[in-house]
Amino acid sequence: MPRKSPLVIGHRGAPGYRPEHSRSSYELALAMGVDAVEPDVVATKDGVLVVRHENEISGTTDVALHPEFADRKTTKRVDGQALTGWFTEDFTWEELSVLRTRERLPAVRVSSASFDDAQGILRLVDVLDLVREGSVEHGREIGVVLEVKHATYFASIGIDLAPLIERDLRAAGWADGELPLVIECFESTILGELRERGIPASYVYLIESTGRPYDLLVAQGKQAPTYASTVTPQGLDALVGRVDGVSVSKKMLLVRGNTIVADAHARGLKVFTWTCRPENAFLAAEYRGSGGKGAYGDYESEWRVIAETGVDGVFVDHPDLGVSFFRG
Repeated sequence: MPRKSPLVIGHRGAPGYRPEHSRSSYELALAMGVDAVEPDVVATKDGVLVVRHENEISGTTDVALHPEFADRKTTKRVDGQALTGWFTEDFTWEELSVLRTRERLPAVRVSSASFDDAQGILRLVDVLDLVREGSVEHGREIGVVLEVKHATYFASIGIDLAPLIERDLRAAGWADGELPLVIECFESTILGELRERGIPASYVYLIESTGRPYDLLVAQGKQAPTYASTVTPQGLDALVGRVDGVSVSKKMLLVRGNTIVADAHARGLKVFTWTCRPENAFLAAEYRGSGGKGAYGDYESEWRVIAETGVDGVFVDHPDLGVSFFRG
């Protein structure tokens, strides 16, 4: 029997309530009933995959408070953007393990920021073990949606992410097809590499509402297809057999009259969307209310538009609200 409600995926755990990618963020998401959680992976200097939203970590850790790491602050170009801060690839895992996690959006998520500096950084293997144990504890199958970050950039500095990901998935028992695994990235090249390695997973191509994928931009320059063209009927035709689905910015599904989900389904592709958040700061203008950026607006009306597209999966920052709404 086909599933009628979308998968509810805890985006970096439950970051509406706890600093993203912290142990308590993931534990809370599992307890709140998610179908899966989504860790983002980046690499250290010594080839350890750690779970961070970006390889630049000044906004999500207390690294700036560590005098012993002051000289690691630098400016780099990542995916064509200049960034200044501290980068995971300049640290060993042993060094990163002394850092503590912080709320990335403290002005919007004041309550979550009260948990700053209480927890360490997790490795991918830690999250894989945590989800496996959580499935047993909560008595239901819980999946992992693994997002690969900045694969082309890491390759350019001599760190190939594909073998590291395969190593960790196999070591943690997530590469034998028994546990629900999705692998996603804004770059299709790494998805193809991981698929060729024989890792049984659903492969999902992340789609921004604007711009071009960095891997294709590097390879093809201005000839590279835009993200927007990738979810046209012709663009979706080209994905058939290469990926199992797409995960689009919710902005694309909120455009009146869009047919992305129907077009993808007609080609046997699944569609996920990101990110369903209740705060005014993240809602489309017509759904915002009073009370400032951190106050909840009319999120249910926005989410209803998204649900009515027939989407297969939604990423949420507040898993309890997501489970309540999308399974209601």
